[in-house]
Amino acid sequence: MATEEAGYWVPDWPVPYGVRSAITVRSGGVSQGAYASLNLGDHVGDAPEAVARNRERLRDMLELPGEPRWLRQEHGTGVVTLTAAPADSLEADGAVTVIPGVVLAVLTADCLPVLACGGGGRHIGVFHAGWRGLLAGILERGVAAMQVAPEDILIYLGPAIGPAHFEVGPELRAAFLAEDAGTAEAFRPGRGDRWFANIYALARQRLQRAGVQAIFGGNLCTVADPARYFSYRRDGVTGRMVSLIWKEDG
Repeated sequence: MATEEAGYWVPDWPVPYGVRSAITVRSGGVSQGAYASLNLGDHVGDAPEAVARNRERLRDMLELPGEPRWLRQEHGTGVVTLTAAPADSLEADGAVTVIPGVVLAVLTADCLPVLACGGGGRHIGVFHAGWRGLLAGILERGVAAMQVAPEDILIYLGPAIGPAHFEVGPELRAAFLAEDAGTAEAFRPGRGDRWFANIYALARQRLQRAGVQAIFGGNLCTVADPARYFSYRRDGVTGRMVSLIWKEDG
């Protein structure tokens, strides 16, 4: 487990030998102001040269086998299967691979990053699950794209907006309940007609419905921890963390 002073931490989940994962924190980079300091997002208004230096630091600190395959995330359900060759398009909110050395990554700052490993470590995946993606089925699409039996998939839920801060309108709750009445357990009353949503509970419910049972993580809050995590809900203008998974060669 790396210390957070190093700029990242290693998820605690029982992946097979040779599968590596990491989640960054906001410290350890060169970005300034609202993006201080390890901002990995190149689409949030930070100085491009700072983002480039932060991404170089990321490669060095983790000794990555290659540049992460940065997705152009759209809050949708697109999942790409990556090979060793460059992809024609990376406009997606998830990626899977069986190729060692291909580094999968998603950027977040309140949305839920989801790491996946299946088939005894042969298949890996990563998914970006905000409420729009969850409702539209990004996790179900991701599980299917892994191409292994759901009961053979391990999942890690990374840092996201916690249930004490994710206040939503009644229409969002109604949309989830229309698909599954059981999701009522993931909401508690807020102010007036507002509700507090538990994005971790919603993700677990959807994964379990898809047949996945081995689910780890899901107990952190980006909003409540400004020293460690960027949060769009809290700050508006802010940077992005990255959650990564890859397989070592050999």
